[in-house]
Amino acid sequence: MKKSLDYLTKVGIFSALSTILYFFPKFPLPFLFPSFLEIQFSNLPAVLGGFALGPVGGAMVVIIRTLIKLPSSHTAYVGELGDFLIGISTVMVSSLIYKFNRTKKGGVLALIGGSLTWIIVAMLVNWLILIPFYASLTDVVGTCSKIFPNINEQNFMLLYLFGSVLPFNLLLSVVVSIVIFLVYKRISNIFKKDFIH
Repeated sequence: MKKSLDYLTKVGIFSALSTILYFFPKFPLPFLFPSFLEIQFSNLPAVLGGFALGPVGGAMVVIIRTLIKLPSSHTAYVGELGDFLIGISTVMVSSLIYKFNRTKKGGVLALIGGSLTWIIVAMLVNWLILIPFYASLTDVVGTCSKIFPNINEQNFMLLYLFGSVLPFNLLLSVVVSIVIFLVYKRISNIFKKDFIH
């Protein structure tokens, strides 16, 4: 019982951090990417949670964060679905790799695997879910023309996916991975202790 409560307490801490980082800091890089692509670091505590608590714990962080975010959705839950799919796949792949190789090298491999998963799933989610949805609500081609002056309806998807989604998520996943690599050992030492006495 004590171990279960301690585990849930740790999940709650990572979930709270992930939720906070979903909302702040959150900002676009309008000179590099379309303004609707916003930098936010909510996956950082989720991946850390997966490393410290295992794949199930990391998945719980993503699920809790998503449920907390749903009431404030401005995208009919489609944006949250995209964030959930990216987050859950990244956390599961990285934490599973680390679970079976808990060394510094294993951590690096886990972060690389997680980053590649993040980028691939982000491109699939944008291609199959997000862009079809947003295109029905707004002029996404026009918005992207500020970044790609020669963009049109015929070349939009290719330019957007490989010129925006790929580099944007590469940048974000690499930043998150570097931070995790630098802080994980310190964080893991704290979370090895029981929080429930």
